Amino acid sequence: MCTQIDEDDGRRKPVAQPEYLRIAADLRRRITSGEFQPGGRIPTLPALCDEYRVSETTIRNALALLRNEGLIETRARAGTRVRPRPPVHRMAADRYRTAAGAKSTPYTRDQGIGWSEYRLDKRFEKVQADAELAALFGCEPGERLLARHFVFYDNDQPTQMSTSYVRWSDVAGTPVADPINEPWPGGTRAQLATLGISVKQVTESFTAAMPTEHEAAVLRIGAGVPVLRYTRRHIADTGRVVEVAHPIVRRGDTTVVDFVIDLDD
Repeated sequence: MCTQIDEDDGRRKPVAQPEYLRIAADLRRRITSGEFQPGGRIPTLPALCDEYRVSETTIRNALALLRNEGLIETRARAGTRVRPRPPVHRMAADRYRTAAGAKSTPYTRDQGIGWSEYRLDKRFEKVQADAELAALFGCEPGERLLARHFVFYDNDQPTQMSTSYVRWSDVAGTPVADPINEPWPGGTRAQLATLGISVKQVTESFTAAMPTEHEAAVLRIGAGVPVLRYTRRHIADTGRVVEVAHPIVRRGDTTVVDFVIDLDD
């Protein structure tokens, strides 16, 4: 419970929590405990008003908070229901190791899906490296890049979005620069191999944040659902950075990143 300082005697006194927050917390508990099952209906507004003995406005505010967190959804003539929770996906550290000719990508392995269950929205454009991208590539600002904007779908559910940059000098006039060839079996590493570029290292840097309005809309999540953002770099055997994905975005509440660290004895 919050407290405030009494101006007369300087002592802290409890401040009552807003009713809608208390009710949202109780409904959240009932959802996570399984009292309200995924896909099941939440009681109607009048029923909740009677149960909690508050106004309809208070209940609406509580439901809006849970809707913003992605726990419930309201549809016309269907009422308010508990949203099915997406499965948790584990991102293994070795997901970039692919067998030659495998019809998969790091994304399909992360999701545990087959090629037929995978769909990709894509948009390609030529851009110039700004200061941030130049630092990531280790190139001069203004270098021409091919920006590849992707939305990844698992059985028609968008679960990941990214913008992947490659050097225009590497891909100009090649199949890699043509979006018709996406998705590419084997992913970026396999693409670069067709250009004679041997990738020897992949780096990733992770952060977490609340989604932007655009990210929430694309991934179909509530504005209160955190996202995991990370920057990936493919580095050739020459030490040259040949691809930068910045950022890759996934919903954070259903993504687990696994690391295996081998230590010398």
